[in-house]
Amino acid sequence: MFGREKPQSPATPAAAASPGGPARNIETVVGSTAHVKGSITSDGGIRIDGVFEGEIHIAGNLIIGETGKVIADVSAQNVSVSGAVKGTIQAAGRLEILSTGRVWGDISVASFLIDEGGFFRGQSMMPGEPDMPMLEERAASGASAKGPVIDAAQ
Repeated sequence: MFGREKPQSPATPAAAASPGGPARNIETVVGSTAHVKGSITSDGGIRIDGVFEGEIHIAGNLIIGETGKVIADVSAQNVSVSGAVKGTIQAAGRLEILSTGRVWGDISVASFLIDEGGFFRGQSMMPGEPDMPMLEERAASGASAKGPVIDAAQ
């Protein structure tokens, strides 16, 4: 209990439990009865089940539980939302909005998943996305001018 550490065997350290190493582990939890205002910066992961207002900049994963409410600009590796978020989200990896999750705000993510029942209102950007094919008039390509033609060569 208190004061006694549970020894970990060398075969199963916490850092080996996830492929990304220690930065992917949940190190900080904001409990369901907590209301926190301010700025969080961390190399590890965070779970929010209470209310948080401010800024979150972490190198690990952010989990917003079903009772979590976040009003913040967020920057994290991966973000999973089961509660509510209002603000911008930048995820170097994946943003998941689960069936109970709600997001209001602009997002910039490498990968985006929204479960049936999840809610998202805002604009999304995916860095490194390919350019949209050029739209050319059919007249320019020698066809009759009935509408645009998509140039699939790009």
